[in-house]
Amino acid sequence: MPKWLLSAGRWFYAAGLASIGLMHFFYMNFPGVVIPEFPAWIPLRMLWVLVVGTALTAAGVAIFFNLRGKKVAAWTGVALLALVLGAHVPNQLSSAYVRVLGAWTNALKETALAGGAWIAASSVAGEGGEIPRWLKRALPLGRYLFAGMLIVFGLDHFLYPQFVAALVPPWVGGKMFWTYFAGGALIAGGLGMMVRRVASLASLLVGVMIFLWLLILHIPRAIEDPYTNVGNEWASVFEALAFSGMAFMLAGSRRERSPDSRH
Repeated sequence: MPKWLLSAGRWFYAAGLASIGLMHFFYMNFPGVVIPEFPAWIPLRMLWVLVVGTALTAAGVAIFFNLRGKKVAAWTGVALLALVLGAHVPNQLSSAYVRVLGAWTNALKETALAGGAWIAASSVAGEGGEIPRWLKRALPLGRYLFAGMLIVFGLDHFLYPQFVAALVPPWVGGKMFWTYFAGGALIAGGLGMMVRRVASLASLLVGVMIFLWLLILHIPRAIEDPYTNVGNEWASVFEALAFSGMAFMLAGSRRERSPDSRH
């Protein structure tokens, strides 16, 4: 794979993350992918909107320009996982839809974005001496957090085909075909990322697929409906940009062989 793919992927991820951060200022609220429901018992809600928005924007800028990018990306992954565990999981467990797989969409997206931060950290050259040993060991898990989301989202296409088909633009045609095709592609891509022999190719194909969705599906929908649910459609644009970047980073990276590997 070309060397520039790794850098381009990191820029895509960083731009997507920073853009999600900027959404906090435009909508003066938390995008659903970041925090679904802010706990009522925590005071100064608006202050936290600005703090989280600033942190995500700053992290994206630091990763984009590699301003201590490895350290920032590594800890950004930790922070995003903390938001998943502290905000998404309790919210879903208390919801009537706790057993509905589709209701966990935003939790899975933020988990994958956390994985993307660790993928970005792994993509930055250098040993990262300022990163604790336990965090260094966690960085390779970023690939699996992303792959897991892809597999679950692929299953969603088969569990909720009518909902997914409604997202396909009318001019494309063959809505049910593309629903099942995309579902199978997501599952295959997620599984392929975890198999060394095909990981780079699978990641590249996933990146191209998601980037095409960004252009064909997400941007037109965001332009048509920019405000509903705290700009959910624009959040989907920035998420797709970040996810495609994550896939391109994996496509451009070289997986480390284990010491006892013979092949």
